[in-house]
Amino acid sequence: MAWNIPGKNDDSGSGKDRRNPWKPRRGNGGGLGGLFDNFSGMFGGGSGNPLRWIGLALVLWLAFNCFVLVAEQQRGVVLRFGQFSRVLEPGPHFKLPWPVERVIKVAATQIKTFSDNVPILTSDENIVQVEINVQYRVSDAQKYLFGTRDADQMLQQAVLSTVREQVGRADLDTVLGAREALAVSARQMLQASLDAYRTGLVVTELNLPNARPPEEVKPAFDDVNSAQQDKDRLISEARAYAAKIVPEARGQAARVRTVAEGYKTASIARATGDAERFSLLVDQYHGAPEVTRKRLWLETVQGVLAENRTIVGGDSRQLIYVPMAKGGSASTSPPLLTPDMVAPTINARPDDDIRPGRNPRGNEEPGR
Repeated sequence: MAWNIPGKNDDSGSGKDRRNPWKPRRGNGGGLGGLFDNFSGMFGGGSGNPLRWIGLALVLWLAFNCFVLVAEQQRGVVLRFGQFSRVLEPGPHFKLPWPVERVIKVAATQIKTFSDNVPILTSDENIVQVEINVQYRVSDAQKYLFGTRDADQMLQQAVLSTVREQVGRADLDTVLGAREALAVSARQMLQASLDAYRTGLVVTELNLPNARPPEEVKPAFDDVNSAQQDKDRLISEARAYAAKIVPEARGQAARVRTVAEGYKTASIARATGDAERFSLLVDQYHGAPEVTRKRLWLETVQGVLAENRTIVGGDSRQLIYVPMAKGGSASTSPPLLTPDMVAPTINARPDDDIRPGRNPRGNEEPGR
């Protein structure tokens, strides 16, 4: 007979129970075994009692419902009877079971993107297609859930309104060529609007990557852009030429000014020296007129003769080379003067007339 048949004992008469040897005995276990025995006793000891399984399921449900694990990219918003209670940071947490408390997890670090392409009227009454690109994330989970009805939809409407306002205040040239300043001011205004609406969102980036006129007038705008580029090119070339020629002109002007100042200083010094020399000669002349006159005459003749070349002829006579005037013919040979012709001039006195045809005393030569 099998040992696991209920109500059957050992036939050998040894008095030992031949039933299930793995069945735990009540009353002799401790710790968790005794706890589970007591707990199972509350719902009846039979394995077929449904209250036992219902209680076990209730305990497991409470254990899993009270434990909450918040990921690193999330924030947990705890609601107690539908009212905000607290915000859970990343990590494991415990809460009261539902329906007392429940947790709504919000992706706080996720970067969201909104892009659109809208026509906008500028301040000079031109229509331009502006491309908008916005990146944002959740900064306050409570405001994101309960500050407004739909924070994402609110951001989209605020972006369109802010960009239209900023572009509407600018002219077409600014929108087409200088959108960086518009993007910065639009981002600041958009963040102020989101804070006022209590959306709990923060704008990380706002760009206006492209702006173009409508397709109907695009050829005309292309011509305007080409003309603007030519204008900028010519202005750049003119500035480069000015940057090159102006320093050269200033250097040349400084050189001319320096030369003129040097000439002025030299002329003044020469004139001053001549005036002082003349004053000294006047004083000497008043003291000794004859000596001073003769010395001046000798110095003048010596200076003239020192500037002429001396030519020695074949007869060992000294010949003096006299240069011709600048107006003379180049083919005409300069006259040669012999020492006999020069002697009268050397021996003459300063007051004698030494012109040709006259003797040193100023009289005409005999026979003339």
